[in-house]
Amino acid sequence: MTHPAPSPLTALRSGPLRGVLRVPGDKSISHRALMLGALATGTTRIRGLLESEDVINTARAVTALGAPARKTGETWEVLGRGTGGLSQPEGPIDFGNSGTGTRLMMGVIAPHDVNVTMVGDASLSKRPMARVLSPLKEMGLAVEENRDRLPLTIRGTSQLTPFVYKLPVPSAQVKSAILLAGLGTAGSTTVIEKEATRDHTERMLRHFGAEVTTAIKDGETHITIKGQAELEGREVTVPGDPSSAAFLIAAALLVPGSEITIEGVLVNPTRTGFYTTLQEMGGDVVFLNEREEGGEPVADIRARFSKLSGVTVPAERAPSMIDEYPMLAVVAAFADGVTRMEGLAELKVKESDRLAATADGLIANGIRAEAEGDTLTVYGTDQVLGGGLVATHLDHRMAMSFLVMGLASENSVTVDDVGMIATSFPEFRSLMERIGSNFRA
Repeated sequence: MTHPAPSPLTALRSGPLRGVLRVPGDKSISHRALMLGALATGTTRIRGLLESEDVINTARAVTALGAPARKTGETWEVLGRGTGGLSQPEGPIDFGNSGTGTRLMMGVIAPHDVNVTMVGDASLSKRPMARVLSPLKEMGLAVEENRDRLPLTIRGTSQLTPFVYKLPVPSAQVKSAILLAGLGTAGSTTVIEKEATRDHTERMLRHFGAEVTTAIKDGETHITIKGQAELEGREVTVPGDPSSAAFLIAAALLVPGSEITIEGVLVNPTRTGFYTTLQEMGGDVVFLNEREEGGEPVADIRARFSKLSGVTVPAERAPSMIDEYPMLAVVAAFADGVTRMEGLAELKVKESDRLAATADGLIANGIRAEAEGDTLTVYGTDQVLGGGLVATHLDHRMAMSFLVMGLASENSVTVDDVGMIATSFPEFRSLMERIGSNFRA
């Protein structure tokens, strides 16, 4: 897959941002709804599916494996084939830029007697897959030529072995891939984690009828799935994506006079570290109308312009906000004092080396920032100059974060490419402009 010619965009200082709006559906839940719909019997109907490139590629992937996913009106429908029922695809499956789609699908494919060649774009092809492939290979998955980067060909087996695996580092993707593989084993598979990671897979597996148990032992969480489960097609409503909402909430905090409310956002505790940190910095961010929908906690989030102060963000919070650190680093540039973010090793293997790239983007806009080891330190100022050109490295979150910076800095900020924003948040520019953001192509 080739990436189109770069499409730069400039963000200019804006007046107050105001409005009540919704963001697209959560990407993590969208991926999982399609995959579990494919592994269930009968039809799964999904409302609010995020129609981003990443998620559409997952829909194409399950279709290629024999479980057609298509949109009917406002609802997506997946015709499931049951656990172990997926079939040999006719050709390679292209995952575009989606690390989540690729890694979780490895777990989906593992207990099936199929050979699948997985390919992706230039950015995804640089990202390591070994930490997912390693435990799956111990369960019985075969990888041709023992590769750990795309393109690669994997061979599943209906004789997959049950497994107990202790995560060496917190990773919802690795945990999810193993649990999805465990669905097709003759026995129980357990994942042990020391630090909590996103639990969407466990919640949705239960929603589809799988037997999943969670127990705390010696301070660690043991998540066990009973194999050869019979999943049944379900109705799924996808709540708003908190990672997408983060950009709008941050903009409201930084642009004087702003107040926005985003309705129906997922507020699962494993995903709200960014909002907790904003509140610690003095941000006027509140959850309103808290409720539960489809097994997940949901709320409306209101944010108002605030004077912020630097904080230390502990390493144990990283799994609950790993995608939001570039945006937090930009917020920290406007805060009084020093913000120190610890435990960011995971950022080095995202769409780009986000740790180094984020520091470089800040420095390009006159902000003192240091990336050392697994820590990012940002020295805030009451006058962010901006005026820089930011290299996004084909990373959608880098692009959106620094566009938010330009809305509140003294001078405009330009990012070198916004084409990849469509992988996660196609409506980013239109929603930002609806509340008053000022962009120039």
